[in-house]
Amino acid sequence: MSEKNREGKRTARERMLEERAADEARSKRKKKLIVGGVVLAVIAVGVTTGVVVQNQRSKPETPAAAPAGTIGEKNLVIPDGPANAPSVLTVYEDPRCPACGIFEREFATTVNQLQNQGKIYGNYHIVSFIDRSLGGKGSKYGANALACAQDAGKFREYHDVLYKNQPEETADTYGNRSALIDLSKQVPGLDSPTFEGCVNDGKYAGWVSAVQQDFDKSSYKSTPTVLLNGTPIYPKNGEEQISPENLVKWVDAANAGKPLGTVTAASKAP
Repeated sequence: MSEKNREGKRTARERMLEERAADEARSKRKKKLIVGGVVLAVIAVGVTTGVVVQNQRSKPETPAAAPAGTIGEKNLVIPDGPANAPSVLTVYEDPRCPACGIFEREFATTVNQLQNQGKIYGNYHIVSFIDRSLGGKGSKYGANALACAQDAGKFREYHDVLYKNQPEETADTYGNRSALIDLSKQVPGLDSPTFEGCVNDGKYAGWVSAVQQDFDKSSYKSTPTVLLNGTPIYPKNGEEQISPENLVKWVDAANAGKPLGTVTAASKAP
């Protein structure tokens, strides 16, 4: 590898770490504001308000409709790759998250290859918390569009296109549904009246909300969160920094002695 390429990869990883730190800082600031707001509300209108807020937070939400082929409790997870692969790569991402964009641009090719080789089963949780932090609707609309692409059997291709064309986090370009529809033209077979209607009508808005609620209740507070067989591997796995090469090494080590998953046309994509 040339010094220039090595420097480029180093810089990309540093940017991922910086963006992750920024996400965590925003999450901490938001948590402090929420706690402060709840305290003030209790003081102002009494304990009853606090009880109502707690009940609203703990009330489970079940989406009225979920995208085709989704899995897990309440069908909140979009799968990608062979279901019988020996390892599971779990990814929590927000369409507006810049660190997610950096991660995808560096790792998408490797992840796709591992799925196409029957080595991993991708499980994607598409969250939308950045809208709450920065305002706008790009996270929610982008997540809904990804759900619409899943309906059409084009999740992976559209997912990769969204992250390759991701705007600045503060721009909220994906808050314009026409931008999401325009990008679908880069995915052969996706642009259709059905897809456009799904995006424009916000068909899976309830599902998007339920996925975010599930994320809020988890122990994970920033994106991207990446797990290999339940163990966090982003930005590090133990003492080793994540890289495309290390990801392949970790997957191969986890799969040692196990049969590969069955790769079909449905589970394989570019």
